[in-house]
Amino acid sequence: MHDNRPIGIFDSGIGGTSIWAAIHQLLPNEKTIYLADSKNAPYGQKSKAEIIALSIKNTEFLLNMDCKLIVVACNTATTNAIQELRAKYTVPFIGIEPAIKPAATNSKTQTIGILATQGTLNSELFNKTTEKYQDTKIIEQVGHGLVQLIENGKINSPEMTQLLHSCLTPMIEANIDYLVLGCSHYPYLIPQIKKILPAHVHIIDSGEAVAKQTQNVLKEKVGFSIAEKNDPVFYTNSNPKVLSEILGNKYNVIEKDF
Repeated sequence: MHDNRPIGIFDSGIGGTSIWAAIHQLLPNEKTIYLADSKNAPYGQKSKAEIIALSIKNTEFLLNMDCKLIVVACNTATTNAIQELRAKYTVPFIGIEPAIKPAATNSKTQTIGILATQGTLNSELFNKTTEKYQDTKIIEQVGHGLVQLIENGKINSPEMTQLLHSCLTPMIEANIDYLVLGCSHYPYLIPQIKKILPAHVHIIDSGEAVAKQTQNVLKEKVGFSIAEKNDPVFYTNSNPKVLSEILGNKYNVIEKDF
């Protein structure tokens, strides 16, 4: 079973490129179209209705590009909108949720930290997931301002360092031994986070798990590409320079209003 159509990936901005990178590494023959809705970032402060509307808009864009599968590379969009997307469209969707299970399962202190957006932490799907781990103390922290700084190209700024210290200090004091990154933007902060956290604290993000799930869905439902060359395509509706820089200036970034 083969299908040379592209995989569509969308996020509220540039953060989902961390998910794209994991997919591209595992499935290099697949053509990918990445959509950065940076004009509307962050999604984490928006209402559920707004998040669903933006997710539908992004999905329509990718379906018009003939995508065979869509990856919702945004925790907030997944936890608030993926059920509606699956009900509305026949294309397969893959979501991204905070990887609570491996953290809770492996924690020795039975205390883990979740760094995520307000929209993710408030969602029904997130709360259903955390209810499964009653024996684990879960320290939830909203990453106030982190996405905005990343979207503005200020990953290594003094403001970022200050914000990360304020987010992580309560978790360190609570004796976490796992930190779950609940936003696809946050993996770009791992080098800074490691400087703040004690060395024994494990950091978990969802990139590899999403890539493997994408591979499984292609195998079981859609089909792999057999094209020899598939250059990725990147679209953004704001600040193409920042998206280009986060990709190492290796790929063409198209600015388009959507």
